[in-house]
Amino acid sequence: MKTITIIGAGMMGSALAFPARENGNTVRLVGTPLDDDVIAACKETNRHPKFRRDFPAGVTFHRFPECEALLCDTDFIICGVSSFGVDWFADAVLPTVPDGIPVLSVTKGLQDLPDGTLLTYPDLWQRKLDALGKTVPLCAVGGPCTSYELVAHDHSAVAFCGKDPGTLQMLREAMRTAYYHISLSTDVVGIESAVALKNGYALGVALTVGLCRVQFGNDELHYNSQAAVFTQAVREMSALLRLQGCAEIENLAVGLGDLYVTVYGGRTRQIGILLGEGLSAEEAKQRLSGVTLESLVVAERVGRAIRRRAEAGEIDAADFPLLLHIDEVITKGKNAALPWDRFTFPAEK
Repeated sequence: MKTITIIGAGMMGSALAFPARENGNTVRLVGTPLDDDVIAACKETNRHPKFRRDFPAGVTFHRFPECEALLCDTDFIICGVSSFGVDWFADAVLPTVPDGIPVLSVTKGLQDLPDGTLLTYPDLWQRKLDALGKTVPLCAVGGPCTSYELVAHDHSAVAFCGKDPGTLQMLREAMRTAYYHISLSTDVVGIESAVALKNGYALGVALTVGLCRVQFGNDELHYNSQAAVFTQAVREMSALLRLQGCAEIENLAVGLGDLYVTVYGGRTRQIGILLGEGLSAEEAKQRLSGVTLESLVVAERVGRAIRRRAEAGEIDAADFPLLLHIDEVITKGKNAALPWDRFTFPAEK
């Protein structure tokens, strides 16, 4: 049995306390400085404010000032911050992690560089560790798994990725349960790119739901347009994974599973529908005040990267009409109506 410290009391970090503790491990949930109210509620009720089920008996809850001391006595760390906490985690946590203690991240996203390169968050953190002269194995979780369904013990299949197979095996043995099924991959860039891209493309599929509500009303369900945009998303995700140098088929499958579950539930679906109904990005964000909207960040960053790579002659921007349309809806207030004529193939250029 292992001692596991989860940093970040958001929904997914907190949800992972369930399989971790139910597998017999010692589990400590540590909030970020923004999580004090959540940690207080967990201590008082033994339940996360957004969950309907109590934490397994024995999970302990801690404010961030206790974190460094806890890290001196832990077998591995789960990073449960959102993409908006990536820099904070690099600056506030990584310098205090003892050498050799693995970090398993649930944070999904990509960072674009000025030349259009897309870096995964483990890549960004590795640069920080290299600068510090530290040796911390970085691993990550990808795949179709929503936090509230994991808490409910619905069967969930994910992939743990990292560079060292031995570390991955240790993490799987500590975390897998009868309902939490874990595959392993050493292609960190592939898995992390696939599950980050799905956020932007799920937003595109959700646009069609809002557009259909405007055209047909809320009482009619329409799936043809959703399926058509899903198909275009698969094409573009496949091309972007090739650009990332990934083992495409295996990692695309993980990303598509994640795309499916994101289209049918959660924050990305909500904002996509609102944009499809005609709200601006700012209006939609105000409507969903307090909800973390990572899909907007991913779409904007990937859109920017595509344009930069296209300007350099490395790719053809016409191969990514859906993602670029989503980006323009978000950043330029473009009408959400989809550019259907650009989704047919072979592409008209």
